[in-house]
Amino acid sequence: MAAHSNATVLLFTLPFSLLPLITHADTFMSRINGSSPPISGSLEHRLAQLAPHANPHVLQLAAKALSCAAPSAQRLAVIDFSLPSTEERLWVFDLQQQTLLFEELVSHGSGSGDAKAEIFSNTPESYQSSIGLFRTMNSYYGRNGYSLRLEGLEPNINDLAYERAIVIHGADYVSDDFIQQTGRLGRSQGCPAVREEITYPLIDSLKDEQYVFAYYPDQEWLETSAFLACSSPAGHLAQR
Repeated sequence: MAAHSNATVLLFTLPFSLLPLITHADTFMSRINGSSPPISGSLEHRLAQLAPHANPHVLQLAAKALSCAAPSAQRLAVIDFSLPSTEERLWVFDLQQQTLLFEELVSHGSGSGDAKAEIFSNTPESYQSSIGLFRTMNSYYGRNGYSLRLEGLEPNINDLAYERAIVIHGADYVSDDFIQQTGRLGRSQGCPAVREEITYPLIDSLKDEQYVFAYYPDQEWLETSAFLACSSPAGHLAQR
Protein backbone atom coordinates (compact mmCIF):
# COMPACT_ATOMS: atom_id res chain seq x y z
CA MET A 1 0.00 0.00 0.00
CA ALA A 2 2.88 2.36 0.77
CA ALA A 3 4.34 1.89 -2.69
CA HIS A 4 0.95 2.46 -4.32
CA SER A 5 0.40 5.60 -2.22
CA ASN A 6 3.77 7.09 -3.23
CA ALA A 7 3.07 6.41 -6.88
CA THR A 8 -0.27 8.16 -6.55
CA VAL A 9 1.37 11.23 -4.99
CA LEU A 10 3.98 11.36 -7.74
CA LEU A 11 1.30 11.07 -10.41
CA PHE A 12 -0.55 14.10 -9.07
CA THR A 13 2.46 16.25 -8.17
CA LEU A 14 4.35 15.87 -11.44
CA PRO A 15 1.91 18.00 -13.51
CA PHE A 16 2.11 20.78 -10.91
CA SER A 17 5.90 20.78 -11.23
CA LEU A 18 5.46 21.63 -14.91
CA LEU A 19 3.32 24.70 -14.23
CA PRO A 20 6.26 27.17 -14.13
CA LEU A 21 7.32 25.95 -17.58
CA ILE A 22 3.82 26.48 -18.91
CA THR A 23 3.51 29.86 -17.21
CA HIS A 24 6.77 31.14 -18.72
CA ALA A 25 6.29 29.62 -22.16
CA ASP A 26 5.50 32.97 -23.78
CA THR A 27 8.58 34.59 -22.25
CA PHE A 28 10.76 31.68 -23.37
CA MET A 29 9.48 31.91 -26.95
CA SER A 30 9.95 35.67 -26.90
CA ARG A 31 13.60 35.20 -26.03
CA ILE A 32 14.02 32.68 -28.83
CA ASN A 33 12.50 35.16 -31.24
CA GLY A 34 14.75 37.94 -29.94
CA SER A 35 11.86 39.94 -28.48
CA SER A 36 10.73 40.96 -25.02
CA PRO A 37 7.31 41.56 -23.49
CA PRO A 38 5.90 44.74 -25.08
CA ILE A 39 5.89 48.06 -23.25
CA SER A 40 2.61 49.85 -23.72
CA GLY A 41 2.02 53.56 -24.16
CA SER A 42 3.37 56.33 -26.34
CA LEU A 43 6.86 56.32 -27.84
CA GLU A 44 7.90 58.90 -25.26
CA HIS A 45 6.69 56.63 -22.45
CA ARG A 46 8.40 53.57 -23.90
CA LEU A 47 11.73 55.39 -24.24
CA ALA A 48 11.49 56.59 -20.64
CA GLN A 49 10.77 53.05 -19.44
CA LEU A 50 13.77 51.68 -21.30
CA ALA A 51 16.17 54.46 -20.25
CA PRO A 52 15.24 55.57 -16.72
CA HIS A 53 18.52 57.49 -16.31
CA ALA A 54 17.84 59.72 -19.31
CA ASN A 55 16.14 63.11 -18.99
CA PRO A 56 12.43 62.51 -19.73
CA HIS A 57 12.15 65.91 -21.44
CA VAL A 58 14.95 65.01 -23.85
CA LEU A 59 13.28 61.69 -24.63
CA GLN A 60 9.99 63.52 -25.18
CA LEU A 61 11.62 65.79 -27.78
CA ALA A 62 13.40 62.85 -29.42
CA ALA A 63 10.11 60.95 -29.69
CA LYS A 64 8.40 64.00 -31.15
CA ALA A 65 11.13 64.53 -33.76
CA LEU A 66 11.18 60.87 -34.77
CA SER A 67 7.40 60.67 -34.99
CA CYS A 68 7.54 63.60 -37.38
CA ALA A 69 10.40 62.28 -39.50
CA ALA A 70 9.99 58.51 -39.54
CA PRO A 71 7.38 56.95 -37.25
CA SER A 72 8.24 53.47 -38.56
CA ALA A 73 11.99 53.76 -37.86
CA GLN A 74 13.58 50.68 -36.30
CA ARG A 75 16.39 52.28 -34.28
CA LEU A 76 16.95 55.62 -32.55
CA ALA A 77 20.00 57.08 -30.84
CA VAL A 78 19.59 59.96 -28.40
CA ILE A 79 22.48 62.18 -27.29
CA ASP A 80 22.02 64.62 -24.41
CA PHE A 81 24.75 67.24 -24.81
CA SER A 82 23.45 69.12 -21.76
CA LEU A 83 25.26 66.51 -19.65
CA PRO A 84 29.04 66.59 -19.10
CA SER A 85 31.19 64.18 -21.08
CA THR A 86 31.98 62.26 -17.88
CA GLU A 87 28.43 60.91 -17.82
CA GLU A 88 26.77 58.36 -20.05
CA ARG A 89 24.73 60.55 -22.38
CA LEU A 90 24.13 58.36 -25.44
CA TRP A 91 21.25 55.89 -25.61
CA VAL A 92 20.49 53.58 -28.54
CA PHE A 93 17.01 52.07 -28.72
CA ASP A 94 15.68 49.17 -30.75
CA LEU A 95 12.14 50.38 -31.32
CA GLN A 96 10.87 47.13 -32.82
CA GLN A 97 12.15 44.87 -30.08
CA GLN A 98 11.54 47.58 -27.45
CA THR A 99 14.97 47.24 -25.89
CA LEU A 100 17.79 49.56 -24.88
CA LEU A 101 20.85 48.46 -26.84
CA PHE A 102 23.44 50.90 -25.50
CA GLU A 103 23.86 53.47 -22.72
CA GLU A 104 27.25 54.98 -23.38
CA LEU A 105 29.80 57.74 -23.11
CA VAL A 106 30.08 59.98 -26.17
CA SER A 107 32.46 62.82 -26.98
CA HIS A 108 31.79 66.31 -28.30
CA GLY A 109 33.86 68.57 -30.50
CA SER A 110 36.83 70.49 -29.12
CA GLY A 111 35.26 73.72 -30.34
CA SER A 112 32.12 73.09 -28.30
CA GLY A 113 33.65 73.19 -24.85
CA ASP A 114 35.80 71.39 -22.32
CA ALA A 115 34.06 68.89 -20.01
CA LYS A 116 30.68 70.28 -21.08
CA ALA A 117 29.60 71.24 -24.57
CA GLU A 118 28.16 74.74 -24.68
CA ILE A 119 28.62 75.95 -28.27
CA PHE A 120 27.22 74.22 -31.35
CA SER A 121 27.34 75.07 -35.01
CA ASN A 122 26.90 73.91 -38.57
CA THR A 123 30.15 75.56 -39.67
CA PRO A 124 32.96 73.65 -41.42
CA GLU A 125 36.33 73.65 -39.64
CA SER A 126 34.72 74.85 -36.40
CA TYR A 127 35.41 71.55 -34.62
CA GLN A 128 32.04 72.07 -32.95
CA SER A 129 29.33 69.49 -32.48
CA SER A 130 25.93 69.88 -34.12
CA ILE A 131 22.53 69.31 -32.57
CA GLY A 132 19.21 68.27 -34.08
CA LEU A 133 17.93 65.26 -35.99
CA PHE A 134 20.21 63.19 -38.21
CA ARG A 135 19.59 60.22 -40.47
CA THR A 136 22.32 57.60 -40.60
CA MET A 137 23.92 56.57 -43.86
CA ASN A 138 26.44 53.85 -44.67
CA SER A 139 29.30 52.54 -42.58
CA TYR A 140 32.85 52.67 -43.92
CA TYR A 141 36.50 52.41 -42.92
CA GLY A 142 38.28 55.77 -42.70
CA ARG A 143 41.13 57.44 -40.84
CA ASN A 144 39.24 56.87 -37.58
CA GLY A 145 38.57 53.22 -38.35
CA TYR A 146 35.06 51.84 -38.63
CA SER A 147 32.75 54.84 -38.95
CA LEU A 148 29.15 55.80 -39.70
CA ARG A 149 28.19 58.73 -41.91
CA LEU A 150 25.44 61.07 -40.75
CA GLU A 151 23.06 63.19 -42.80
CA GLY A 152 21.86 66.30 -41.00
CA LEU A 153 18.16 66.92 -41.64
CA GLU A 154 17.80 70.43 -40.20
CA PRO A 155 18.68 73.42 -42.44
CA ASN A 156 21.26 75.78 -40.91
CA ILE A 157 21.46 73.55 -37.84
CA ASN A 158 23.16 70.35 -38.98
CA ASP A 159 22.60 69.99 -42.74
CA LEU A 160 26.34 70.35 -43.44
CA ALA A 161 27.16 67.29 -41.33
CA TYR A 162 28.08 65.20 -44.36
CA GLU A 163 30.24 67.96 -45.81
CA ARG A 164 31.93 68.40 -42.43
CA ALA A 165 32.55 64.64 -42.16
CA ILE A 166 30.62 64.45 -38.90
CA VAL A 167 30.53 60.70 -38.29
CA ILE A 168 30.20 58.24 -35.45
CA HIS A 169 33.51 56.47 -34.79
CA GLY A 170 35.49 54.91 -31.99
CA ALA A 171 38.27 56.73 -30.14
CA ASP A 172 40.77 55.82 -27.44
CA TYR A 173 40.01 59.10 -25.66
CA VAL A 174 36.47 57.90 -24.91
CA SER A 175 36.95 55.72 -21.84
CA ASP A 176 36.68 55.69 -18.06
CA ASP A 177 40.47 55.61 -17.85
CA PHE A 178 40.72 58.85 -19.83
CA ILE A 179 38.20 60.47 -17.49
CA GLN A 180 40.21 59.39 -14.45
CA GLN A 181 43.37 60.86 -15.95
CA THR A 182 42.00 64.17 -17.23
CA GLY A 183 38.65 64.76 -15.53
CA ARG A 184 36.78 64.59 -18.85
CA LEU A 185 36.63 62.71 -22.13
CA GLY A 186 38.89 63.62 -24.97
CA ARG A 187 37.32 65.75 -27.66
CA SER A 188 36.81 65.22 -31.36
CA GLN A 189 36.70 67.52 -34.37
CA GLY A 190 32.93 67.62 -34.05
CA CYS A 191 32.13 63.91 -34.26
CA PRO A 192 30.19 61.96 -31.63
CA ALA A 193 32.98 59.49 -30.86
CA VAL A 194 32.31 56.39 -28.72
CA ARG A 195 34.33 53.76 -26.88
CA GLU A 196 36.43 51.62 -29.19
CA GLU A 197 35.11 48.43 -27.60
CA ILE A 198 31.55 49.04 -28.77
CA THR A 199 32.21 50.75 -32.10
CA TYR A 200 31.29 47.81 -34.34
CA PRO A 201 28.05 46.67 -32.68
CA LEU A 202 26.84 50.23 -32.10
CA ILE A 203 27.46 51.34 -35.69
CA ASP A 204 25.96 48.14 -37.09
CA SER A 205 22.83 48.73 -35.03
CA LEU A 206 22.42 52.25 -36.39
CA LYS A 207 23.59 52.20 -40.00
CA ASP A 208 21.41 52.53 -43.09
CA GLU A 209 18.63 55.05 -42.50
CA GLN A 210 18.14 54.98 -38.76
CA TYR A 211 18.01 58.16 -36.68
CA VAL A 212 20.13 60.14 -34.22
CA PHE A 213 18.71 62.96 -32.11
CA ALA A 214 21.27 65.25 -30.47
CA TYR A 215 19.89 67.57 -27.79
CA TYR A 216 21.05 70.77 -26.16
CA PRO A 217 18.76 73.44 -24.64
CA ASP A 218 19.40 75.91 -27.44
CA GLN A 219 16.32 78.11 -27.35
CA GLU A 220 16.42 79.20 -30.98
CA TRP A 221 16.63 75.61 -32.21
CA LEU A 222 13.89 74.47 -29.84
CA GLU A 223 11.58 77.20 -31.10
CA THR A 224 12.30 76.85 -34.82
CA SER A 225 13.01 73.16 -35.47
CA ALA A 226 10.46 71.84 -37.95
CA PHE A 227 10.74 68.38 -36.39
CA LEU A 228 9.76 69.71 -32.97
CA ALA A 229 6.76 71.61 -34.33
CA CYS A 230 5.63 69.12 -36.90
CA SER A 231 2.37 69.80 -38.69
CA SER A 232 3.28 68.03 -41.94
CA PRO A 233 2.41 64.42 -42.81
CA ALA A 234 4.68 61.92 -41.08
CA GLY A 235 8.00 61.53 -42.83
CA HIS A 236 7.49 64.49 -45.18
CA LEU A 237 10.14 66.71 -43.60
CA ALA A 238 12.78 63.97 -43.64
CA GLN A 239 12.50 63.34 -47.38
CA ARG A 240 15.47 64.84 -49.17
